[in-house]
Amino acid sequence: MTKQNKKEQAAGEVRQQTADAQDASRKIKVGIVGCGNISDYYLKNLVQFKMLEVTSLADLRRERAEEKATAYAIPHVCDVDELMASPEVDLVVNLTIPKAHAEICLKAMDAGKHVFVEKPFGITREEGRAMAAKAKAMNVRIGGAPETFMGGGLQTCRKLIDDGWIGTPVAATAFMAHHGNEYGHPDPEFTYKPGAGPLLGMGPYYVTALIALLGPVAEVQASAKASFPERIIRSLPKYGQKIQVEVPTHVAGILQFVNGATATLITSYEVWGSEVPKIEIYGSDGTLSVPDPNGFGGPVKLYRPEFAAWAEIPKPFRYVNFIRGLGVAEMACALLRNRQHRANGELAYHALDVMQSLYDAADSKTVHKVETRCARPEPMPNGLYDYDFIP
Repeated sequence: MTKQNKKEQAAGEVRQQTADAQDASRKIKVGIVGCGNISDYYLKNLVQFKMLEVTSLADLRRERAEEKATAYAIPHVCDVDELMASPEVDLVVNLTIPKAHAEICLKAMDAGKHVFVEKPFGITREEGRAMAAKAKAMNVRIGGAPETFMGGGLQTCRKLIDDGWIGTPVAATAFMAHHGNEYGHPDPEFTYKPGAGPLLGMGPYYVTALIALLGPVAEVQASAKASFPERIIRSLPKYGQKIQVEVPTHVAGILQFVNGATATLITSYEVWGSEVPKIEIYGSDGTLSVPDPNGFGGPVKLYRPEFAAWAEIPKPFRYVNFIRGLGVAEMACALLRNRQHRANGELAYHALDVMQSLYDAADSKTVHKVETRCARPEPMPNGLYDYDFIP
């Protein structure tokens, strides 16, 4: 390295240290709408991220918001309109039930707030399109769950694919198979209503992971059904109550990716037990076993023809524990650094479009073209300041 290069490198390091020091003193103020079952998973992490300050909570049941505020030392409980108008909120985290996702997101963006929304991005393609358009019109950011593709497990898989360890990806399988939520969820009724079910309720983890690993989807085929029109809740506090099933509970699809790979996807609430893999990626030179996309870690295994057996691959990336809210923190970093966030609206809208296209293909019994495209999110770096989230 020449003296000039060394001087430029040193100057660059000083600039980075200065930017780091400035960012360390800045925070994105967060308000959360929806304090139901999933809010605990977010809150216990969001209150630790050093670039975030959770200032406000709102819920239709105020006592529920007050309970969470006490548990996590959040200073302000209010109604939704007050939260939207508050100058102490920069970013709204929308944890409402699926049918309210679009309404709350649009209201937040109308108030000039950035938004991060739980999955799915919306119930319909029209809702997703309206939210994407509103973000552009209001010049605000929108992002959406799942962010699990940013965890150490899937990021290790991404690096193995990008570095050529399985050669050219040619096919994949993805299976989400269990018997539904009435046996464990305290309030499972909404999971059998529009915007939920196995495809829109759990499919976003699998579809988003596949997009992050393989890129956007061009077209799909599918079959869908609901074998049981009624479910009975087997968990407290609603044990014995009946649920009318309003969505398909078994969806089998074929996804054709822009890069030429083909994936088989099954999402089902009609399976009592299963030993199928969560996700496998098949390449010209090997096979990659991908961990459960509903988590951030999990085992990563690689098979190549010269191996005697499957090899478990060490994960060099951070965030292998259950760290729901990582997407909110990464979005905050992107706002502070003026760059694109990874769990962005383009990605979330494309995943929604893919899932709605599966429904359309099942209804029409034809191949359905996917309208949208998105870029693969940038891979996560390891050890950079932006991602040193936990003090």
